[in-house]
Amino acid sequence: MQVFLGDPRRFALPGCALTIGNFDGVHQGHRRMLEKLRQEAQARALPTALLTFEPHPREFFSRTKPPARLSTLRDKFVLLRELGLVDYVFVYRFNHSFANMTAADFVDQVLVEQLQTRYLLIGDDFQFGAGRQGNFRLLADCRHFATEAMPSVLVQGERASSTLVREKLAAGDLPAANALLGDIYRISGKVMHGKKLGRTIGFPTANIHLPHLKPALQGVFVVEADTPHGRLGGVASLGLNPTVSDTPDYKLEVHLFDFAGDLYGQRLTVRFLKKLRDEARYDDLATLVAQIERDAASAKTYLTSLQREQA
Repeated sequence: MQVFLGDPRRFALPGCALTIGNFDGVHQGHRRMLEKLRQEAQARALPTALLTFEPHPREFFSRTKPPARLSTLRDKFVLLRELGLVDYVFVYRFNHSFANMTAADFVDQVLVEQLQTRYLLIGDDFQFGAGRQGNFRLLADCRHFATEAMPSVLVQGERASSTLVREKLAAGDLPAANALLGDIYRISGKVMHGKKLGRTIGFPTANIHLPHLKPALQGVFVVEADTPHGRLGGVASLGLNPTVSDTPDYKLEVHLFDFAGDLYGQRLTVRFLKKLRDEARYDDLATLVAQIERDAASAKTYLTSLQREQA
């Protein structure tokens, strides 16, 4: 899979079978679409391509209250590579100029001239261009490529969408979110230096940098983390940490069991297995430590039962 930023004409790429979207989380609906795209591309002897945007258009139009993002751009690339269904990813910067582009100009300049689209697969609710005036009919009328709409994908009777995944995660319903995703929900990031309070109370934590303002889920969780030392079990807090912090910044802090090494600067991928509880503010540090001990014990019990099931 190759990734291209901006206008790809300088790379002299061939025509492609294209789909368009943010693909946040790369959920089951996205996966079925990419499978369909690969089938159609093979029938036409074309490479598959995805056009996506950074930032997310909803982030651009709602800068003060952006929606929670399921995956960073880097994590999106990882998920797409794991699927092995996309040959090219084109990342276009979503700015004022792009937002004001008419639907007709988007078709002529981006789809035809820049991306050399030969086949286009879109979602059944896809709209585009300034004022969202572009639709399936406009695309179907274009003589340069064939256009097809992908019907909605249902998972457990509900339409798979990034919005629904966010709702399930926000509600702490990890099983439902994972069913929609087709995988265990995960976040990756580099371990940064923090206040180092955890080591003073017997629970050292890896503080994971969160590049976006608001995570899709909050609370205390049983987790597994993929580290340079292998996959390790632990307990994690994701939120504002109100007992010891008064800043509006969200924090992901992971305590790994039976590990005492140095992870600063390393990238960890945290897999969220089970929600234990919501965040809470405690009157003093001793009460917080007692709760962390209970959380750690619950997490260890869950991980042990999980290992028995998988044995």
